Amino acid sequence: MTGKYMAYVGSYSYTGKAKGITVYDVDVEKGQFIYRCEVEVDNSSYLKASNSGKVLYSIADEGVVAFQILQNGSLNRLNSVNIKGMRGCHISISPDDRYLFISGYHDGKITVVKLNEDGSVGAITDGVFHKGLGSVAERNFRPHVSCSHLTPDGKFLMVADVGIDQIKIYRFDPHDGKISHVDTVRSELESGPKSFQFSKDGKFFYVVHELKNVIDVYSYQAEERVPVIEKVQTIATTGDDPDPLAAACAMRFEPNEDYLFCSNAGDNTVSMYERDTETGFLELKFCLPISGNYPKDIALFPDSAHLASLNHVSGSISFFHVDYEKSLLVMSGRTIRVNEPNCCEIVKL
Repeated sequence: MTGKYMAYVGSYSYTGKAKGITVYDVDVEKGQFIYRCEVEVDNSSYLKASNSGKVLYSIADEGVVAFQILQNGSLNRLNSVNIKGMRGCHISISPDDRYLFISGYHDGKITVVKLNEDGSVGAITDGVFHKGLGSVAERNFRPHVSCSHLTPDGKFLMVADVGIDQIKIYRFDPHDGKISHVDTVRSELESGPKSFQFSKDGKFFYVVHELKNVIDVYSYQAEERVPVIEKVQTIATTGDDPDPLAAACAMRFEPNEDYLFCSNAGDNTVSMYERDTETGFLELKFCLPISGNYPKDIALFPDSAHLASLNHVSGSISFFHVDYEKSLLVMSGRTIRVNEPNCCEIVKL
């Protein structure tokens, strides 16, 4: 692979063992991270880089923080904005880098924020609190917004709510940043739709359910009033004998989108699926251990040949070579220590 890559890892800092964001140089050929420095952010629970690769955004206790990514990969703090609610858990960005969408787990709120031309965080343009009741006491008995993305056509904002087993669809106005509810995709009760991702061609989206431990595959067709959505497949995230405490966590495409990966906390495994680009269907190729505890996130290297597992409870990142032909994960280097890693963003400079 040509070009220089950086990895940014967000961690909780309330224990005092981590500053917030750990910055690594990426050795793509060897499939390793090389420690550079740490940057102070209060409890960086989620990171997302702009589509331009010039700005990094972090969830923090103070709301959302913007950092300029310098030419050498270091971070320069731009500003922060209070999102007028409890702390968020997920960030997505519009393709033109004009808006941030912040998902609020604790208060069930989706917040839309305008971005300034330099990438710094601007004013809130809209915010909606979800309402309703779930079905599992202490886990999903009330709204918990966990993930949001614009649809590929840019007309709608889809918002996953793990607490009420729904993905709400809002019409999005790019001129003023306002959203209005138009439809709802309902998951099975007690399934917990945690996050979803669209394929690049916009024909399919994939929803991972952390309580039921399945991925639902949906076809997507853009329409003027509401999109046409149809479930085409449901497939398990774990193998034949999963741990009873298994909870599906992170889901990532490899760069070519021929394969999809899913991490499973409790079970402490990563599953790999081969994806049929015509039908959208997934075929499970393996479900293998990741040499760590609670893989809260996974990162696919830009060469598609390596994977990093961010193991939250064991405080480690483990590295693997992905053998697609033999359907195997092979450790590609020594595990590194990092306190309570939550997420990872690999950025090309």
